[in-house]
Parts: sequence; structure tokens; C-alpha cells
Amino acid sequence: MDPSICMLELLGVLFSVGAWLCSLATTMMSTWLTLSTDLLPTESYELGLWETCVVQDLGILECRPYDSLLGLPPDIKLARVLMCVTVATGLLGLLLAIPGMYVVNSCDSRLEDKRVKRVLKMFAGALCLATGILGLIPVSYIAHLTVVRFFDESVPDMVPRWEFGDALFCGWTAGFLHLVAGFLLLVSCLCLQEDSCNISIPTPLVMGHPTDSSQRTRCEYV
Repeated sequence: MDPSICMLELLGVLFSVGAWLCSLATTMMSTWLTLSTDLLPTESYELGLWETCVVQDLGILECRPYDSLLGLPPDIKLARVLMCVTVATGLLGLLLAIPGMYVVNSCDSRLEDKRVKRVLKMFAGALCLATGILGLIPVSYIAHLTVVRFFDESVPDMVPRWEFGDALFCGWTAGFLHLVAGFLLLVSCLCLQEDSCNISIPTPLVMGHPTDSSQRTRCEYV
């Protein structure tokens, strides 16, 4: 096995683990949006997918979950659904990528086992790419709405406006890492396929004896 292929799949799995952890953190964080106002300088507000929090000047954090799912704004409901799907698909891709690594049970060199590992790794790479796209959609959509509302001229200047929170940047990082992980896993599959095509296959060499036509032909392999 080419060491570069093992390095590619190992990097792909490591990026996938980091991306999934970032996606999970993004889903659970309450700092999707932040708000501070001059009217209450000792308090700031945080908006997440599951709860809203008030941060006081002394570092006291008070959070309150949403009362009703149906009463949520459409953007929050969409982001919640997509982030849950992102976490699920990212975990599935990670679970397929780990047994698809050739460093796992590398003593088994059967051709059928190699084909199964390549298929697992291809599915894992495709799932990582899909997970990256799914994760970037809600984060970018919330960021777009925040920018539009921040520069809305119909709202008076004295009205406080929501701004980007740390969860948005964590979500963008997770989406980028998922895309990189999927790319590395798929590239390792393509490199493995090219490496398999370069393997020489033994061909039979037929050696006959023209002096005795009745003698049975012998086949030797070289």
C-alpha cells in the first residue's frame, strides 16, 4: 500500500472528526447572534437554536429555552432542522470512513476486502461533501438575514441590532473542514484505483512440444 494513500485517508478522517465536533458545537451553542445596547450596558443578549441567554456584566449567564417549536421564526426552525441533519450525516460519514481505512485490519490483503474498503471510503467522502454543504446553508442564511436587518434603513438608529456570534464562525469552519475531509477521502480512492491498475497481473505462458503432437500442452506461469 502506498504510504501517500494512507496519509490522505488518515488526514481525511482527522478532518472529518474535527468537522463533526465543530458542527455539534455549532448546533448546541447559544451564540449564533449577539446583541448589546447602550440602554443596558451591563447586559448583553445571545440567540441560539434552542435558547436565548442574558449575559450580565458580572459574568452571570441566564438562559431560557424556547417555549414552543411552532412559535419559532422560520429561519431558526430551518437552521435547527438542517443542523440536526448535518450532525447526523457527518456522524454516518465518520462511521463509514473509519472501517474504510486501510490501516485498520491492514493484515487482510484480500482483493474483496480492498474493494469493500474503497466503497466505504467513497460513500464516506460523498457524505462529508454533502454534510459540508448542508452545514453551510443555515449558517450562511442566518448571516445573510442578519446583514440585511442590520442595514435596514426603515429601522431607527436607536433600535439595537443583532450581530454575528461565535457559533456562525464555528459553523463556517465545520463546513469547510467537512468539504476538505470529503475531498481527501475521494482523492485517496482515486489514487488507490490508479495504484491497482498499475499492478502487473501474471499471464500464462504456453509451451508446447512440436515434436510430439499427442503430448498434452503444459502451462507455466511467470
